[in-house]
Formats: sequence, C-alpha cells, structure tokens
Amino acid sequence: MKKTVLKFGLYGAVTICALFLISWFVLSDLPLSTQEVLGYVSMVVSLSFVFFGIKHFRDIQNGGTVSFKKALIIGILISLITALAFGVLDILYTEVLNPDFMVSYYENAAENLRSTLPADQVEAKLAELESQREMFSNPLMSFLLMAMTVFVIGFIISLISALILQRK
Repeated sequence: MKKTVLKFGLYGAVTICALFLISWFVLSDLPLSTQEVLGYVSMVVSLSFVFFGIKHFRDIQNGGTVSFKKALIIGILISLITALAFGVLDILYTEVLNPDFMVSYYENAAENLRSTLPADQVEAKLAELESQREMFSNPLMSFLLMAMTVFVIGFIISLISALILQRK
C-alpha cells in the first residue's frame, strides 16, 4: 500500500506542479477569474490519480479486492501528498517567483467590488478584504489555505472513488 500511495501521490504532485507552471507561463494574460477556474480544473486533474491509485492497489496489489475503508485511506494519503506539494509550490510562487501576486490579486478584487456593489456596501467589503489580505500575506496561512483546498477536493474524490472501486 505504501508503494502505491507514494507512487500515485507523487504523480499527483508532479501533475499539479506542472499544470500550475504551464498556466503561469502560458496563460498569465488571462483574467484572474479564468485563471482561478483553470486552477481548480488543475486540482481535479491532478487528483484523478486518487482513483487510479486505488484501482491499481485493488487490481494489481490486492488480488482484485479492496474495502471501502482501505480505499478511502489510500485516497486520502494520495490527496495529502498532492496537497502538501501544492502548498509548498504556492509559497514558492508567492514569496519567490511572484512576490507581487498578493498585491495585484487584492487590487483586482477591490476593483471588482467597486464595480459590482452599491457604494454603501463597498467600504464594509473592502475592510473585510483588507483583513483577509493581512491574514493571507502570512506564508503559513497561505500554505494552509492552498493545501487544505486541494486536500478537501481530494477527500471528496477519495470518497467517490472508494464507493465506486470497493470490491469484496
């Protein structure tokens, strides 16, 4: 089981990092909202290795059977490896490769608030946005947010995959 988790976890980690870097170099001219959607698509694509890891374990290593619990554990561990890799990549990106990202992201978000909300609501939302900006400027908080985002999506994929692939 350890070999399967490590192998497919690393596949997921490499995939999410490669898709992130490709989108950074190739798709950086797209609007932030489009880039955000592509980011979530990249997460789902990289977490597809959860399904393939569970299937590999069931069919190749475990004689065609796997319980729901064992499949879920495998999926969670693969998701955890992928999530940790993405959290580290996010810190590398925001602290080293593009340290101005947070500033431009929040300027864009503030501009969107001003253009979509009535004037009486803008100040309250801008204050909320500023408090979030301070919190996510902390590398540890940024790491936790990005890793947890990937992990939660991976957990959902693990649940679905365990339900589909369980076989006694």
